[in-house]
Amino acid sequence: MGLEDAKNQVDQAFTRDDLKGHSYENAFGGATSFLRRKYTKDLTGVDIAITGVPFDQAVTNRTGTRLGPRAIREASALQPYDPPYGWDFDVLSERAIVDYGDLAFDYAQVSAFPATLTNHIKGILDAGVASVALGGDHYISFPILKAYYEKYGPMSLLHFDAHSDTWADDDMERIDHGTMFYKAIKLGYVDPKTSVQVGIRTYNEDTMGVTTIDAREVHEGGTAAAVEKIKAVLGDNPTYLTFDIDALDPAFAPGTGTPVWGGLASWQAAAMLRDLAGINIKGGDIVEVSPPFDTTGATAIAGAHVATEICCLLGARMRKT
Repeated sequence: MGLEDAKNQVDQAFTRDDLKGHSYENAFGGATSFLRRKYTKDLTGVDIAITGVPFDQAVTNRTGTRLGPRAIREASALQPYDPPYGWDFDVLSERAIVDYGDLAFDYAQVSAFPATLTNHIKGILDAGVASVALGGDHYISFPILKAYYEKYGPMSLLHFDAHSDTWADDDMERIDHGTMFYKAIKLGYVDPKTSVQVGIRTYNEDTMGVTTIDAREVHEGGTAAAVEKIKAVLGDNPTYLTFDIDALDPAFAPGTGTPVWGGLASWQAAAMLRDLAGINIKGGDIVEVSPPFDTTGATAIAGAHVATEICCLLGARMRKT
């Protein structure tokens, strides 16, 4: 395995038969599905479906996150050779993971986008499969949460971000990447009492009852204390994990639309995600990767790692059920 396979493997996104296992094709060539998983719309026997949502028409500053799914997939080509580091199991070998492709939508019919995305995710959930979405701007979490709410009831939200995204906005038809969790709480999709926001470092006077662990608390108290607090709040409630890449400091993730200084370091995010193993996670997303501002590709690399860690969290929970 490994060297010999590397000589012969190419375009594993289309040519691989087994939905499990590693891939050894050259990182710099071939079709760039996420982690070289098979591109397919057939969810038979699948555990986790990766899906891209190339939408950025809800942003307040810099556009470009519509190109995020493509960049995250390309960056993930560095990862499928070995088991993900820091875990006591290999999610790539244990779980059937596929790349479900991108959401199809009419970019000129923005008002139709939310229902289109909700139905897309419902199709995955109705097949008994967990979704991991590659954004796209952060608004995409709102239609996704609706699909999860309709399946599981009110969700606990585990939200990594520089911004709370709970600014008041009672116009439920308005599409904005800074108000969607206010709406999700108001509509009952999210239970604020069992939800946590991590890495926050912008002002919002109303947390709507969501527990906040700001970036400074993580820096000064440590990742272990933050994880202990997160787990205590989430309990064993069905949880949706959303990770805005601007939770990381701009030094680690410059390619994003609304960067804020003082954020999490990559190692802090990695440590927390790994130590959260066992939470009752049902799905997740990684959002706000904006390739036009990602001069070295570091932001997309971070996004690919976050998506992989979400898959590991899902796999860890599946081992318990």
